[in-house]
This record gives sequence, structure tokens and C-alpha cells, in this order.
Amino acid sequence: MNINFDRSLLIPADEKESFFLWGPRKTGKTSILKSLFPHALTYDLLNTDVYTKLIRNPHLLREELRVRPKENLVIIDEVQKIPLLLDEVHWLIENTDHRFGLCGSSPRKLKRGHANLLGGRAFRYELQGLVWPELGDSFELSRLLNHGYLPQHYLSEKPQKFLRSYAGDYLKEEIAAEGLVRNLPAFSEFLEMASFSDTEMVSYTSFARDCGVSGNTIKEYFSILVDTMLGKWLPSYRKRAKRKVSTSPKFYFSDVGLVSHLSKRGFVDIGSELAGKAFENWIFHEIDCHRMYSELYYDLSFWRLTSGIEVDFILGDMEIAVEVKSSQKVRSEHSKSLLQLKVDHPTIKRMIIVCTANTKRILDSGVEIMPYKDFLNELWNEDMMK
Repeated sequence: MNINFDRSLLIPADEKESFFLWGPRKTGKTSILKSLFPHALTYDLLNTDVYTKLIRNPHLLREELRVRPKENLVIIDEVQKIPLLLDEVHWLIENTDHRFGLCGSSPRKLKRGHANLLGGRAFRYELQGLVWPELGDSFELSRLLNHGYLPQHYLSEKPQKFLRSYAGDYLKEEIAAEGLVRNLPAFSEFLEMASFSDTEMVSYTSFARDCGVSGNTIKEYFSILVDTMLGKWLPSYRKRAKRKVSTSPKFYFSDVGLVSHLSKRGFVDIGSELAGKAFENWIFHEIDCHRMYSELYYDLSFWRLTSGIEVDFILGDMEIAVEVKSSQKVRSEHSKSLLQLKVDHPTIKRMIIVCTANTKRILDSGVEIMPYKDFLNELWNEDMMK
């Protein structure tokens, strides 16, 4: 399979402001910038010659750009590798007509080193893996849940070697080379354990006991996954609670293929028990990307009573509640959590069960049974939040 995907993230080519473009490794950040800005001057910090020159003398950026006063856009790829460059970028934005596209896979080093993040002088964009409208006719659910969302992995007929390399390069280049942890074996063990907690609430105490490190260390490890864009927290919905709700967030990896590799769960058959978590990760990925790419940015959370009753996703402030079932046979009893949510929040506008069924229907309770294709078409066509 060899396909060029039209990406859904929009960075206006005529935008006059500088911007950051963040995203996990291998999502296609460099490709989208080359496509949008083919004539931009690019400093690729993965190029050892460029990296060595600028890490020794960051001021060379300013001096070299003095002879290019009409440059439309200057791209600095993997900008987190030389945080001091951002001081030069700041000066150039303030004193010249240059604008910058600053691209990277991890803002952690910049934050940790108190680097100059330009104080609002640059927009922020985030590119994730492939999403529904980008896949088009090449979409295959089984391939997606087993290969993951990264373009190279999705297209490969043998994704395991790419996933193994991806995990190894992450540990070697993102974690070890940047000195983000002192105990790499412990972090590597944590990474495998964390994959089993994908889509679930996390107990730092349990992780600490199993990994043989402190709870604070586990908390730091999860913050590394977030800052290197390998995962995200989903907060709990706590507004106007009538009954006692859980306050801990849930954790989602940014790529379901990586979860499968790290957890060694093997091939996921649609409809199997393993498919449930993979399917939920994918629906989270789609909703989260839509709210980032769309101009209709909205909050995303989940709702859970301390008794264990849970609704997977709340879009907006109780606009839409979504429960995810990787099954073709959805029955009325599958709507119990949504109806319990309705008891506490009667003003909720829509209750939806996203599933693998072929036909859309509405239960007597008002709960919508929606095939994932209908749900995603409605989501990405901007019909859902109207």
C-alpha cells in the first residue's frame, strides 16, 4: 500500500505569524511543512553538521538570516534540541520581518530548561496520527487497530518491525539522549506496564510497587509520556455532581499500534475482548484530534461514579455523552451508564453508543446506537456539535 494522505490539520500558508508545530515522532510533521511551505529556508537539527554549528554558536542563526531579509518562512526542525535558539528566534521576530515554523516532537526539554517559548508570539499547532477523513477509501478498521495511526506503520504490511524500532528509538533518542530519566531500565519496564493501563485510570501506588520506584517517580514518568507526546490524560467530569464521582483521570496512548507492541497483546480481532480497549483508544484519538484541528474547540472528559458506573466520553459541557462498544450487537442494557448520567445531568443533549454495527437506530430511552462510520462522519463534518 502506497498512499499520500491529505492531512486535516490546517496551517494557513499565508499566515503572517510564527508558529510551533508539535506532535509525536513519525506523524508527518516535516512532510506537512514541506508540502505547505516548499520554498522555506529549513534548519534541520537532525543534520549533525547543522546541529553542531548552531549548538556551539546559536548567534549564527541571526547572522545568516541578516543576508536573507525577504525570507518568507524559516523552519527549524527538532527545535527542542537547541533551546538557546529560541532566544535568537525571539529577537528576530521582534526586530525583523522573518517568521518561523518551529517543529518538534517534545517540548519537555524546553520547559524543563526554562527556554524562551516566545511569550505568545507564536501560534501552537499539534499534528497527530492519521484520522478518519485522511484515510478515505484506504480505511480498514482491522489494519488501523493493529498497525496504529502513524502513516508509515499503517501502510506497512509488516508493522511490527517498525513498531519495535519506534519504541527503541524513543527510548534511545528521546529519553536516553535527552537525559530525561536516570534509570532507563526502570523507565523501560514502566513503559510496558503503562501500556496495560491504556484507556484506564491510573494508580501511582500500584505502579510504584510493581516497578520498584517511588510514587513521585511514576508521576514523573507519566509526565514524560505526556511531554514527549506519547500519551494524554483525559480528565473526569466533576461539574454539578449529585453523586460522588471519581476524580482521577484516565490515560490514553497516542498510538494504538504502540500499545499493542508494548503490551504484546498480539493480533486484535474485531469483536474480541482485546478489541474493546483498542477501539476505545481509536475513538478517543478521533475526538481529540477533531477538537484540536477544528475551530469548534471543546472540552473532553469522562464521567465515572465511585460505584464504577462510567461513561467513556463527555463532549463539551454535557452537550454529548458517548459510550464505546466494539460490538455489532448493542442491546438496551448497554445504555445503563448513559441513563445513569442522565439522572444526574438531565439537560444532556445527546446520548450515543458508538459501535461496529451496520445500522443506526434510536432506543425508546432516546439513546442513539450509532455505527462508527456514521459517528465519525457527523463528527468531522461539524454536524455533531451544532
